[in-house]
Amino acid sequence: MQSVEKRFQTRMPFHVHEKLIRAAELSGATLNQFVVQSALEKANSIIEQERVLNLTYDDARIVFQAIENPPEPNDNMMRAAKEYRDVFGNDAV
Repeated sequence: MQSVEKRFQTRMPFHVHEKLIRAAELSGATLNQFVVQSALEKANSIIEQERVLNLTYDDARIVFQAIENPPEPNDNMMRAAKEYRDVFGNDAV
Protein backbone atom coordinates (compact mmCIF):
# COMPACT_ATOMS: atom_id res chain seq x y z
CA MET A 1 0.00 0.00 0.00
CA GLN A 2 1.45 3.33 -1.06
CA SER A 3 1.57 6.15 1.48
CA VAL A 4 0.11 9.44 0.28
CA GLU A 5 0.90 12.65 2.09
CA LYS A 6 -1.27 15.73 2.03
CA ARG A 7 -0.33 19.31 2.85
CA PHE A 8 -2.31 21.38 5.35
CA GLN A 9 -1.75 25.09 5.76
CA THR A 10 -3.26 27.30 8.41
CA ARG A 11 -3.14 30.85 9.65
CA MET A 12 -2.94 31.64 13.34
CA PRO A 13 -2.22 34.55 15.62
CA PHE A 14 1.44 35.12 16.44
CA HIS A 15 1.00 34.22 20.12
CA VAL A 16 -0.56 30.87 19.18
CA HIS A 17 2.32 30.11 16.82
CA GLU A 18 4.86 30.97 19.51
CA LYS A 19 3.12 28.74 22.05
CA LEU A 20 3.02 25.83 19.60
CA ILE A 21 6.72 26.26 18.81
CA ARG A 22 7.55 26.26 22.53
CA ALA A 23 5.47 23.16 23.19
CA ALA A 24 7.04 21.39 20.20
CA GLU A 25 10.53 22.22 21.45
CA LEU A 26 9.71 20.94 24.93
CA SER A 27 8.42 17.70 23.52
CA GLY A 28 11.43 17.22 21.23
CA ALA A 29 9.41 17.44 18.05
CA THR A 30 9.33 19.75 15.08
CA LEU A 31 6.41 22.15 14.88
CA ASN A 32 4.90 20.08 12.09
CA GLN A 33 5.28 16.83 14.04
CA PHE A 34 3.80 18.41 17.15
CA VAL A 35 0.79 19.91 15.37
CA VAL A 36 0.02 16.74 13.40
CA GLN A 37 0.37 14.51 16.49
CA SER A 38 -1.75 16.85 18.63
CA ALA A 39 -4.46 17.09 16.00
CA LEU A 40 -4.46 13.31 15.54
CA GLU A 41 -4.79 12.74 19.30
CA LYS A 42 -7.72 15.15 19.45
CA ALA A 43 -9.37 13.55 16.42
CA ASN A 44 -9.03 10.08 17.95
CA SER A 45 -10.51 11.35 21.21
CA ILE A 46 -13.53 12.88 19.49
CA ILE A 47 -14.12 9.78 17.35
CA GLU A 48 -13.84 7.51 20.41
CA GLN A 49 -16.36 9.64 22.32
CA GLU A 50 -18.85 9.07 19.52
CA ARG A 51 -18.35 5.29 19.69
CA VAL A 52 -18.83 5.00 23.44
CA LEU A 53 -22.36 4.64 24.73
CA ASN A 54 -22.84 6.47 28.01
CA LEU A 55 -25.77 5.24 30.09
CA THR A 56 -27.14 6.24 33.43
CA TYR A 57 -27.46 3.49 36.00
CA ASP A 58 -31.20 3.20 35.26
CA ASP A 59 -30.58 3.10 31.49
CA ALA A 60 -28.00 0.33 31.94
CA ARG A 61 -30.40 -1.64 34.16
CA ILE A 62 -33.12 -1.43 31.48
CA VAL A 63 -30.71 -2.58 28.74
CA PHE A 64 -29.44 -5.53 30.78
CA GLN A 65 -32.99 -6.53 31.74
CA ALA A 66 -33.94 -6.55 28.06
CA ILE A 67 -30.89 -8.70 27.25
CA GLU A 68 -31.59 -11.16 30.07
CA ASN A 69 -35.37 -11.23 29.51
CA PRO A 70 -36.02 -10.33 25.88
CA PRO A 71 -39.63 -9.56 24.98
CA GLU A 72 -41.58 -11.89 22.72
CA PRO A 73 -41.20 -10.92 19.04
CA ASN A 74 -44.09 -8.81 17.76
CA ASP A 75 -45.47 -8.70 14.22
CA ASN A 76 -42.98 -6.02 13.13
CA MET A 77 -40.03 -8.05 14.44
CA MET A 78 -41.27 -11.22 12.71
CA ARG A 79 -41.76 -9.33 9.44
CA ALA A 80 -38.26 -7.80 9.69
CA ALA A 81 -36.74 -11.25 10.37
CA LYS A 82 -38.51 -12.70 7.33
CA GLU A 83 -37.32 -9.83 5.11
CA TYR A 84 -33.77 -10.31 6.40
CA ARG A 85 -33.87 -14.05 5.62
CA ASP A 86 -35.34 -13.32 2.17
CA VAL A 87 -32.41 -11.00 1.40
CA PHE A 88 -29.54 -12.84 3.13
CA GLY A 89 -30.78 -16.45 3.30
CA ASN A 90 -31.69 -18.71 6.22
CA ASP A 91 -28.08 -19.25 7.28
CA ALA A 92 -27.61 -15.54 8.01
CA VAL A 93 -29.81 -15.57 11.13
